[in-house]
Amino acid sequence: MFAVYAARIDAEQPLNGLETGDRPAPPKRDGWTTVTVRAASLNHHDLWSLRGVGLDESRLPFVLGSDVAGVTDDGREVLVHALVADPDRGGGDELLDPARGMLADALCGGLAEFVTVPARNLVDKPASLSFEEAACLPTAWLTAYRMLQVRADVRPGHTVLVQGAGGGVSTAAVTLAVAAGLRVWVTGRSGPKREKARALGADAVFETGQRLPDRVDAVIDTVGAATWEHSLRSVRPGGTVVVAGATAGALVKTDLFRLFLQQITIRGSAMGRVGELRDLVALCDARGVRPHIDSVHRLESARAAVERLESGDAFGKVVITP
Repeated sequence: MFAVYAARIDAEQPLNGLETGDRPAPPKRDGWTTVTVRAASLNHHDLWSLRGVGLDESRLPFVLGSDVAGVTDDGREVLVHALVADPDRGGGDELLDPARGMLADALCGGLAEFVTVPARNLVDKPASLSFEEAACLPTAWLTAYRMLQVRADVRPGHTVLVQGAGGGVSTAAVTLAVAAGLRVWVTGRSGPKREKARALGADAVFETGQRLPDRVDAVIDTVGAATWEHSLRSVRPGGTVVVAGATAGALVKTDLFRLFLQQITIRGSAMGRVGELRDLVALCDARGVRPHIDSVHRLESARAAVERLESGDAFGKVVITP
């Protein structure tokens, strides 16, 4: 089958290790289902893999891509939960399975003509969603949904700050927060990206690090070191900072006096459960919520898609179709 894969690891120039070409089709397994891929979307996780983060040379060549929508052999239109995990190993919670892994890490990635996945990872795609839209949901959108729905402790009328306009999780968080009746503020380094966030429904936009007119009830932060202190300064006493990424660095300094004297809650969040993905899909279907797609590329032109993601210029999800 034709696939996009990491042939080499290059921490400084990740695209140097990207190749396209024939790879063996994934083997058939009992209890697993083969999906003919109709669309897949990129995540920064794919760039990290090309840099060798969580991937060593013994596993090369390595098919990339964890977000997939397609059709099973019996004609069922589906999207694939991107986390391969066993709830039993996690004490009943798949997110706590110590052996959990992203689809590409655990199995064979979805930037290919076919992918084989555990049957429990399949979620029905409603007719209202295109395959390209559905392929945006399993990682970035599910992460944003869980951050807001489960971890942020917010309700309609509250104010949420989304750090970093433009990324897949941040654009999802803006769209979902608006749909939930929240007042949404967004920060970003790029003026055009801030205005695009406003077009998605953000009530106000600010430069990165800019002092806000008031403190917010919750902060959605996937940036990390570059925004961490601002996140803590921006949340109200008793508010919540939800963290689900560190694209600008994972090592931060924290003023513990601010943390405990102002009763601030910090919650980590990563991905989401398959049941939460079904809830997200149902929300998109019922309310007409749609992912913002930056660009769509053919599988044969995957290098251009990865270049687009690496450039930092993408706003929303970068999608690849076979």
